[in-house]
Amino acid sequence: MIDKLKSIEKRFLELEGLLSNPDIIKDRKAYQAYSREHADLNPVVTAYREYADVLTELESSQELLKDNDPDIKELAREEVARLSVEQERLESELKTLMIPKDPLDDKNVIVEIRAGTGGDEAALFAGDLFRMYARYAENLGWKVEVLTHHATGVGGFKEVIALINGKGAYSAFKYESGTHRVQRVPTTETQGRIHTSAVTVAVLPEAEDVELDIDPNELKIDVYRSSGPGGQSVNTTDSAVRITHLPTGLVVTCQDEKSQHKNKAKAMKVLRSRLLDTMVREQNEKRSEDRKSQIGSGDRSGRIRTYNFPQGRVSDHRIGLTLYKLDAVMEGDLDEVISSLATFYQAQAMQNENTV
Repeated sequence: MIDKLKSIEKRFLELEGLLSNPDIIKDRKAYQAYSREHADLNPVVTAYREYADVLTELESSQELLKDNDPDIKELAREEVARLSVEQERLESELKTLMIPKDPLDDKNVIVEIRAGTGGDEAALFAGDLFRMYARYAENLGWKVEVLTHHATGVGGFKEVIALINGKGAYSAFKYESGTHRVQRVPTTETQGRIHTSAVTVAVLPEAEDVELDIDPNELKIDVYRSSGPGGQSVNTTDSAVRITHLPTGLVVTCQDEKSQHKNKAKAMKVLRSRLLDTMVREQNEKRSEDRKSQIGSGDRSGRIRTYNFPQGRVSDHRIGLTLYKLDAVMEGDLDEVISSLATFYQAQAMQNENTV
């Protein structure tokens, strides 16, 4: 670990030199890249330097244990005890800081929510989940933009896709991919029976233009009139857009805007993110299955969470977490759920790093 830390500190010093270089300062793109890398390494280097100071002090205190003066020996023993605790704390902190960071963590995120089994009740819960995520994001000061949605006549969503714009959005949402199960009495149920419905959530990092080079010749773009619930036309012009990526067969549609150009821009944003997600998952599959689960790509076909309304309970099945605060969770209070998931996967990542 010490060799790794020395190497990181060396790179940190190199970056400080680069950031003071006039040629680099003029090159905005290079300066931003080096600034980000410098900021990422700063916590590790700060902790390492503190750790090195503690080791030096500990060595000096251990030498004083050999002194003939009993008072000096007693003071030295107290210092050794204090510094040993500090050494252990810093070692733990450094191990956590040295876990390879998911390069997608700081990105904006696209959240796709779709009604699954359960008919109208599933569509209603898809709307509830969207509002839950939107409130959580807004509480953090992040912007939520609906890219496309297919509403149902009962006030829910067959599908809703939203962009959440905020630094670290992907790191917060990346464990939400999967099947979310709801158990409650639907508003349409006259006999008070509890129904079980399901909604699927897919979480994609927003792809930037520089990350994916999409050949326009590989896109088939169709335009048509948008429609609302029941199939009625909601526009008199061909403003809705359907984009098909021919090499992969991915299809994205958008009809939320009255402008064809705006719908195309939104559809391209979703397409880019789906292609990036596909590329990342393919890369992960070439690595071990442990590494794949470690970064939280998630099995989208697997049930990850249950929301039980009669008992006021929310349970995350991956980590065995059960909370009896369902009302608060549905209002966007997801901090405990998300921090518990992050802690679990971080511990898993540390274990994998230690076995390498």
